Amino acid sequence: MKHIELISMKIISSVGTARSMYVDAIHFASKGEFVKANDYIKKGDEMFQQGQQSHAKLLQEEAAGVDMPMTLLLAHAEDQLMSAETLRILCDQFVDIHRTLLQLKG
Repeated sequence: MKHIELISMKIISSVGTARSMYVDAIHFASKGEFVKANDYIKKGDEMFQQGQQSHAKLLQEEAAGVDMPMTLLLAHAEDQLMSAETLRILCDQFVDIHRTLLQLKG
């Protein structure tokens, strides 16, 4: 496997796991399980950071003059990174909304 393909797969794996954890966090919040939701957000953030580090490595290599061809796999990795980042932002909002709704019901 080529260097760029390997790093692309690391990004996809890490941020894909993070995204799943953010979705699970929203699910737990919807059931009022906020401690568990926060744990999933924290674990998701750790996985997302791994993906960001891999992405930063590619950026640094390209800035240093290493030829970085744009592949479909790299484009997919970039897309997954952006969607996980967006979901992370929304995750906080959804958790807060669920917390507010449960307080209003209670």
